[in-house]
Amino acid sequence: MRVVSLVPSLTEAVALTLPGLLVGATDWCTHPAGLDVARVGGSKYPDLDRVLALRPDLVLLNVEENRREDADALAAAGVPVRVTYPRTVDEALTELADLLRDLGAPGEPDWLAAARRAWSALPTAPPYRRAVVPVWRRPWVVLGADTFAGDVLRRLGVTNVYADDVERYPRPILDELRARAPELVVLPDEPYRFTADDGPEAFPGTPCALLSGRHLTWYGPSLAEAPAVLCAQLADPVVRAG
Repeated sequence: MRVVSLVPSLTEAVALTLPGLLVGATDWCTHPAGLDVARVGGSKYPDLDRVLALRPDLVLLNVEENRREDADALAAAGVPVRVTYPRTVDEALTELADLLRDLGAPGEPDWLAAARRAWSALPTAPPYRRAVVPVWRRPWVVLGADTFAGDVLRRLGVTNVYADDVERYPRPILDELRARAPELVVLPDEPYRFTADDGPEAFPGTPCALLSGRHLTWYGPSLAEAPAVLCAQLADPVVRAG
């Protein structure tokens, strides 16, 4: 089988579990390190001619990472596609297991078993903190309802104040974000690369946790270490003076 992945986390999962199966991946597929496959452009705007030239038996996509029109174009060209859309940790673990089994994995890989253990070992009632979770600025975009990253944070004791919003990715102005009076601001380093010098200054006096976007938003091998990595980062926020 020849597989092209347009989803960075699935690229990592397939490459580690079934070496040699992948023949193409996006420019944003940075894991595992040293992955030697053809590159087909970005996740949002892949070069479909390059994808088709690789003669894939299957292309992996995700509802949030990729565009519906690209999935439709590949299907119209006769290429089978598999579209993932996990919105919780449990759904991610299930979808990963199903995908790898269908691709021919002889059993559940060690990293997936480790991920199950890591997420099942969390405290049953963590102390919750009210937070806003920007994923972009200029304009500000935050996590809203029904997102995978939101479920990850909920399990780690973070209550997203926009979790009940009608939109999955609301675009409030900064004054509205501040008016919600969050106890914590969660700033991942992707898709927007928030840093200690770019983000916390917008929320003076409020603790800002700088998180690994890969561990917050990727569903793949990083899930095994995500609870430990994210908990450590949540416990060490930065505060900028007003």
